[in-house]
Amino acid sequence: MRKLHPRKGLVAEVTAESVPMPIRVAARAVLIHEAHLLLVNAWPGPDSDLWCAPGGGARMHESLAEGLKREVYEETGLGIDVGAPCLVNEFHAPERDFHQVEIFFRCTLASGVIDDDWPDPEGIVTRRRWFTRAALRDIRLKPGSLPDIAFSTGVAYDALEKIVT
Repeated sequence: MRKLHPRKGLVAEVTAESVPMPIRVAARAVLIHEAHLLLVNAWPGPDSDLWCAPGGGARMHESLAEGLKREVYEETGLGIDVGAPCLVNEFHAPERDFHQVEIFFRCTLASGVIDDDWPDPEGIVTRRRWFTRAALRDIRLKPGSLPDIAFSTGVAYDALEKIVT
Protein backbone atom coordinates (compact mmCIF):
# COMPACT_ATOMS: atom_id res chain seq x y z
CA MET A 1 0.00 0.00 0.00
CA ARG A 2 1.27 3.52 -0.79
CA LYS A 3 0.77 6.35 1.63
CA LEU A 4 1.09 10.13 1.41
CA HIS A 5 3.23 11.68 4.13
CA PRO A 6 1.12 14.42 5.81
CA ARG A 7 3.89 17.09 5.87
CA LYS A 8 6.40 16.13 3.23
CA GLY A 9 3.94 14.97 0.62
CA LEU A 10 6.12 11.98 -0.18
CA VAL A 11 4.68 8.67 -1.17
CA ALA A 12 6.09 5.70 0.73
CA GLU A 13 5.46 2.00 0.68
CA VAL A 14 3.68 0.88 3.84
CA THR A 15 4.18 -2.73 4.91
CA ALA A 16 3.25 -4.73 8.01
CA GLU A 17 6.86 -4.38 9.14
CA SER A 18 6.84 -0.57 8.83
CA VAL A 19 3.74 -0.07 11.01
CA PRO A 20 4.51 -0.53 14.71
CA MET A 21 2.18 -2.55 16.89
CA PRO A 22 0.16 -0.41 19.29
CA ILE A 23 1.08 -0.40 22.96
CA ARG A 24 -1.17 -2.79 24.85
CA VAL A 25 -2.83 -1.33 27.95
CA ALA A 26 -3.80 -3.65 30.80
CA ALA A 27 -5.36 -3.23 34.24
CA ARG A 28 -4.39 -5.39 37.21
CA ALA A 29 -5.87 -5.83 40.69
CA VAL A 30 -3.91 -5.32 43.87
CA LEU A 31 -6.31 -7.27 46.04
CA ILE A 32 -5.44 -7.73 49.70
CA HIS A 33 -7.85 -9.76 51.81
CA GLU A 34 -7.14 -10.79 55.41
CA ALA A 35 -3.44 -9.81 54.98
CA HIS A 36 -3.04 -11.94 51.82
CA LEU A 37 -2.38 -10.79 48.24
CA LEU A 38 -4.22 -12.54 45.42
CA LEU A 39 -2.01 -13.76 42.54
CA VAL A 40 -2.56 -15.92 39.47
CA ASN A 41 -0.25 -17.85 37.18
CA ALA A 42 1.25 -15.53 34.56
CA TRP A 43 1.56 -18.04 31.69
CA PRO A 44 -0.72 -20.89 30.61
CA GLY A 45 0.11 -24.44 31.57
CA PRO A 46 1.98 -25.96 34.48
CA ASP A 47 5.52 -25.20 33.27
CA SER A 48 5.88 -21.57 34.38
CA ASP A 49 6.33 -20.72 38.03
CA LEU A 50 5.82 -16.98 37.41
CA TRP A 51 2.97 -15.30 39.32
CA CYS A 52 1.25 -11.96 38.69
CA ALA A 53 -1.75 -9.94 39.81
CA PRO A 54 -5.05 -10.86 38.14
CA GLY A 55 -6.30 -8.65 35.32
CA GLY A 56 -5.80 -8.19 31.63
CA GLY A 57 -5.98 -6.14 28.48
CA ALA A 58 -8.22 -3.15 28.07
CA ARG A 59 -11.03 -3.28 25.53
CA MET A 60 -12.07 -0.39 23.32
CA HIS A 61 -14.86 1.70 24.89
CA GLU A 62 -14.62 -0.11 28.25
CA SER A 63 -13.24 1.75 31.27
CA LEU A 64 -10.16 0.29 32.92
CA ALA A 65 -12.17 -0.28 36.11
CA GLU A 66 -14.96 -2.14 34.31
CA GLY A 67 -12.46 -4.19 32.33
CA LEU A 68 -10.60 -5.06 35.52
CA LYS A 69 -13.79 -6.24 37.21
CA ARG A 70 -14.53 -8.41 34.17
CA GLU A 71 -11.01 -9.85 33.97
CA VAL A 72 -10.78 -10.64 37.70
CA TYR A 73 -14.15 -12.39 37.58
CA GLU A 74 -13.17 -14.39 34.47
CA GLU A 75 -9.82 -15.44 35.98
CA THR A 76 -10.88 -16.05 39.59
CA GLY A 77 -14.67 -16.01 39.98
CA LEU A 78 -14.33 -13.14 42.45
CA GLY A 79 -16.26 -9.88 42.40
CA ILE A 80 -14.21 -6.78 43.24
CA ASP A 81 -14.59 -3.07 43.88
CA VAL A 82 -11.92 -1.03 42.10
CA GLY A 83 -10.16 1.80 43.91
CA ALA A 84 -7.32 4.15 43.02
CA PRO A 85 -4.29 3.35 40.85
CA CYS A 86 -1.15 2.50 42.82
CA LEU A 87 1.42 1.21 40.29
CA VAL A 88 2.31 1.61 36.63
CA ASN A 89 4.49 -1.12 35.14
CA GLU A 90 5.94 -1.48 31.63
CA PHE A 91 7.48 -4.45 29.88
CA HIS A 92 8.27 -5.32 26.29
CA ALA A 93 9.60 -7.91 23.88
CA PRO A 94 11.41 -5.88 21.19
CA GLU A 95 11.94 -8.92 18.97
CA ARG A 96 8.15 -9.38 18.77
CA ASP A 97 7.14 -5.69 18.61
CA PHE A 98 5.27 -6.14 21.90
CA HIS A 99 4.99 -3.44 24.58
CA GLN A 100 2.55 -3.47 27.48
CA VAL A 101 1.70 -0.79 30.02
CA GLU A 102 -0.09 -2.08 33.11
CA ILE A 103 -2.01 0.07 35.58
CA PHE A 104 -2.48 -1.59 38.96
CA PHE A 105 -5.50 -0.57 41.05
CA ARG A 106 -6.11 -1.08 44.75
CA CYS A 107 -9.17 -3.33 44.98
CA THR A 108 -11.37 -4.84 47.65
CA LEU A 109 -13.14 -8.18 47.63
CA ALA A 110 -16.87 -7.73 47.01
CA SER A 111 -17.98 -11.35 46.58
CA GLY A 112 -16.88 -14.92 46.04
CA VAL A 113 -14.27 -17.39 47.23
CA ILE A 114 -11.34 -18.98 45.42
CA ASP A 115 -12.25 -22.23 43.68
CA ASP A 116 -9.39 -24.31 42.23
CA ASP A 117 -11.74 -25.62 39.54
CA TRP A 118 -12.87 -22.17 38.30
CA PRO A 119 -12.61 -22.18 34.47
CA ASP A 120 -10.88 -19.14 32.95
CA PRO A 121 -12.65 -18.69 29.57
CA GLU A 122 -9.32 -17.87 27.88
CA GLY A 123 -7.65 -20.95 29.36
CA ILE A 124 -4.66 -18.99 30.69
CA VAL A 125 -5.27 -18.80 34.43
CA THR A 126 -5.30 -22.25 35.97
CA ARG A 127 -3.88 -21.38 39.39
CA ARG A 128 -5.02 -18.66 41.79
CA ARG A 129 -3.75 -18.27 45.32
CA TRP A 130 -3.66 -15.92 48.30
CA PHE A 131 -0.09 -15.15 49.52
CA THR A 132 1.13 -13.61 52.75
CA ARG A 133 3.80 -10.95 52.40
CA ALA A 134 6.39 -13.36 53.80
CA ALA A 135 5.44 -16.07 51.28
CA LEU A 136 6.03 -13.66 48.37
CA ARG A 137 9.78 -13.86 49.01
CA ASP A 138 9.73 -17.53 47.97
CA ILE A 139 8.03 -17.19 44.56
CA ARG A 140 8.81 -15.70 41.14
CA LEU A 141 6.63 -12.62 40.81
CA LYS A 142 6.33 -9.71 38.39
CA PRO A 143 6.56 -6.85 38.82
CA GLY A 144 9.10 -7.08 41.59
CA SER A 145 7.81 -3.94 43.31
CA LEU A 146 4.31 -5.39 43.76
CA PRO A 147 4.78 -6.67 47.35
CA ASP A 148 6.01 -3.28 48.58
CA ILE A 149 3.13 -1.45 46.91
CA ALA A 150 0.48 -4.01 47.86
CA PHE A 151 1.29 -3.91 51.56
CA SER A 152 1.65 -0.12 51.80
CA THR A 153 -0.21 3.01 50.78
CA GLY A 154 2.47 4.01 48.28
CA VAL A 155 2.34 4.69 44.56
CA ALA A 156 5.11 3.66 42.14
CA TYR A 157 6.30 3.43 38.56
CA ASP A 158 8.33 0.45 37.32
CA ALA A 159 10.45 1.42 34.34
CA LEU A 160 10.40 -0.49 31.07
CA GLU A 161 12.01 -3.94 31.24
CA LYS A 162 12.14 -6.97 28.99
CA ILE A 163 9.37 -9.52 29.37
CA VAL A 164 10.18 -12.64 31.39
CA THR A 165 8.71 -16.10 30.97
